Amino acid sequence: MSEVSPSSQRLRRPLLALLQGIFTLVLTLIGLLLITFALSALSPVDRVLQIVGDHASQSTYDQVRHQLGLDQSLPVQFWHYLVNLAHGDLGIASSTGQPVLHDLLSAFPATLELATLALIIGSVLGVLFGVLCARFAGSPWDLAVRTFTLLGNSVPIFWLGLLMLALFYARLQWSAGPGRLDDIYQYSVEAKTGFVLIDTWLSGDKGALLNAVNHLILPVLLLAYYSLASITRLTRTACLSEMNKEYITLARAKGAGDMTILLRHVLPNIRGTLFTVIALAYTSMLEGAVLTETVFSWPGIGRYLTTALFAGDTTAIMGGTLLIGVSFVLINNLTDILVRATDPRIR
Repeated sequence: MSEVSPSSQRLRRPLLALLQGIFTLVLTLIGLLLITFALSALSPVDRVLQIVGDHASQSTYDQVRHQLGLDQSLPVQFWHYLVNLAHGDLGIASSTGQPVLHDLLSAFPATLELATLALIIGSVLGVLFGVLCARFAGSPWDLAVRTFTLLGNSVPIFWLGLLMLALFYARLQWSAGPGRLDDIYQYSVEAKTGFVLIDTWLSGDKGALLNAVNHLILPVLLLAYYSLASITRLTRTACLSEMNKEYITLARAKGAGDMTILLRHVLPNIRGTLFTVIALAYTSMLEGAVLTETVFSWPGIGRYLTTALFAGDTTAIMGGTLLIGVSFVLINNLTDILVRATDPRIR
């Protein structure tokens, strides 16, 4: 009976881990599809009535119901849903009259741009504030930052957004108002990528680019504040927990200063926690930007879902929910891969 060589074992382990990760990802996506389909099937909204209207005849109603496949069993409907999904068909949104996939591809870049810019600002400042709070734990600086971040987790985001618009736009006129661009630039800039900063830069119009930046300031700062609040608090907690370990005592005995210990020893050892916290903040912004986009009239996925919800458009709601769920699953799996790749203790 032949023995497996050590080199073969080393190659087999990452391969098995990769296959396990892919299998888990596929199962998670299938579960997400099942939940999304079940919520659509259990919805009290009649999709047929949305199309034919309340005054349609019974024969018209039955014909449209048959065309949509709603007269078949749920397993058959789910199978047809998977087949259509594989072909990129998410149905037609009754609220816009357009294919749901077209609507999502038009709206999602706006949310992605908003959330990504907010994440960059929130994560950089959050990690910096968290490290400084751990360095000066118990000081007035620490108390002030903790109070500031506590407000970020306590104040309703829609109220703070309205307050920012009333103060900085309506009263002081320091920033632009709702929307992505002023009307003068709205129809002169071609939406090539869906990202307003890139599109205005490609247009070569500096005025449009500055106007886009001006419109981004308030919603980006608002979302960055909420991500900064959680990242700062968890970074501070992780740093203080790490500072109590024996290797920190050894580093101090060798004469290392607190900032050196934090930057050279503590931060590398908590990078897995930081990656996870930042990923969770990113996914929460992608799925939780509904109120922000509504307040600032930002034409992203959140506002699209709000409009579909008020219109009772279950097809659009199901497509938007599926997109956010897939984004959540992919970001979390990519974060797990990044943590494993950068932390030898987990490997």
